[in-house]
Amino acid sequence: MKKVILIGDSIRMGYESTVREELSSVASIWTPSDNGATSDNVAAHLSEWAISRDADLIHVNCGLHDIKVEFGQDTRRVPIERYAENVRYILTRLTDETDATIVWATCTPVDEASHNALKPFGRFEADVLAYNEVATTIATESGVAIDRSVRGDYRRGS
Repeated sequence: MKKVILIGDSIRMGYESTVREELSSVASIWTPSDNGATSDNVAAHLSEWAISRDADLIHVNCGLHDIKVEFGQDTRRVPIERYAENVRYILTRLTDETDATIVWATCTPVDEASHNALKPFGRFEADVLAYNEVATTIATESGVAIDRSVRGDYRRGS
């Protein structure tokens, strides 16, 4: 049986049960109990969550927490330059220090009107697009597969 690790934010936590069910006959799935949250957090826990585990495939994403911005401010939680450094660090360590196939998942789209009306902080689709562009460029340069299939709100099935 193959060993798969899923690392990522709350979207990962949402699709985790579906992946377990769909792959139950061919793979065992391991995930951290914690929300991966920002790229800073994923980078900080990389040894614990992935490097120290023997996996055949590691599926990783981060970015939605990085683009959080307090209303009335211009600063993202993790500026795009640091996000790029983190993504490069994450993918380099995973490709250099494991034998696993690495898959980078892009950030999900943001419904700005709904999100920004309900949350105490903002997220903007332009940031999703910019951060995804940075991450996909780095993943491509690193020879890492890119999963663009994670789309929409998993709770509504879209």
